[in-house]
Amino acid sequence: MLRRSDLSPINYKRVAEADGKEVPWDQIAKGYEYEDGKYVILKDEDFKQADVEATQTVDIVDFVELDDIDPVFFSKPYYMVPVKGGEKAYALLREVLAETGKVGIAKVVIKTRQYLAAVKPRRHALVLELMHFADEISDLDSFSIPKETKLGAKEIEMAKTLVKSMSEKWKPDKYHDDYKEALMKRIQAKIKAGGKEIPTKAAPKKRAANVIDLVDVLRKSIRESGRPKKKSNRRAS
Repeated sequence: MLRRSDLSPINYKRVAEADGKEVPWDQIAKGYEYEDGKYVILKDEDFKQADVEATQTVDIVDFVELDDIDPVFFSKPYYMVPVKGGEKAYALLREVLAETGKVGIAKVVIKTRQYLAAVKPRRHALVLELMHFADEISDLDSFSIPKETKLGAKEIEMAKTLVKSMSEKWKPDKYHDDYKEALMKRIQAKIKAGGKEIPTKAAPKKRAANVIDLVDVLRKSIRESGRPKKKSNRRAS
């Protein structure tokens, strides 16, 4: 964020909620809200007592079937590379996991936080995928989601037809972040224009957030998917 007049970056102040006064760092304490408006102060010693040792290692505690893990537990993947002299052990673990269909469940410390993680084979590499702990996953029963619903055979067949007509081979490069690409295109245009304002197109109308009749939507989708796609006039840049 910048000040519009001279593009000076904006800094933020630490302000107390009680009186709106700025609070210097030496008067700030960390705390935990155990009830609404009630806090217990936590000192550096408290964090040190609860801290886990950062061993810089991945400690595998179990091997489990990959198919037994709900994908909702997986969070963020990292490629693992072996240390010098550890190439053979790396390859051995990779091959065994690939052949058995299992993954290693591990605990790893990154900075000061401990994570649950899965060690998984991917082609000629091992991947360390950070996971959520069970208590971090919301209980499905806490949401208003239909469970057993009586569906008509015609509706099911219609939905299957839609899925079949839109089925493709998985090609990850096919999908792009449209917002990011459009924003970067506009940023580049502004840079090229020396920071001056550039023409702005009218914003497209937003789609309705609620779906009134899902069956009607399926019918329309099937009709649309059956039409031949228009050829693009754009040239490759």
